[in-house]
Amino acid sequence: MALGTEFKKFIARGNVIDLAVGVVIGAAFSGIVTQLTEAVLMPLIGWIFGDIDFSNWFILLGEIPEGYAGSVTNYAELKEAGVAMIGYGALITAAINFLIVAFALFMLVRGVNRVTEEMQRKQMETEDSSTNPEVPTDPQLDVLKKILAALREEKSDVSSTSN
Repeated sequence: MALGTEFKKFIARGNVIDLAVGVVIGAAFSGIVTQLTEAVLMPLIGWIFGDIDFSNWFILLGEIPEGYAGSVTNYAELKEAGVAMIGYGALITAAINFLIVAFALFMLVRGVNRVTEEMQRKQMETEDSSTNPEVPTDPQLDVLKKILAALREEKSDVSSTSN
């Protein structure tokens, strides 16, 4: 099979398109989480704990160069000056971002699962999904339910005539 044909076949598969959509949505969601963390949560945490700015939490490893005129507590300025440091404040911010994303995804999956379970329950209770606007139409399931009902009716007729 030619590479172009194989690639087209690969791209045409639905799960590849779904994955691409998920990546794009994830990238957009990342911007929202970053803004939520930097503009809302971090200032709130700073206010609660006494105006803490995690971005300037670091361990100084190297010497500050002679002639450095910037702040000795500003991580970004020290980094720009080439000072060796461990910026653990950025790690704290990344961990908070991760927890926000994980919690948001948990809530999303939890909500979707509840809706899906409710739909499945309603679908099982409905004999013909095309007559119930609250249930997604599933013609195959409707046919199977009718066959099952007919088999049960036939079985009850057979057992009542044999008694």
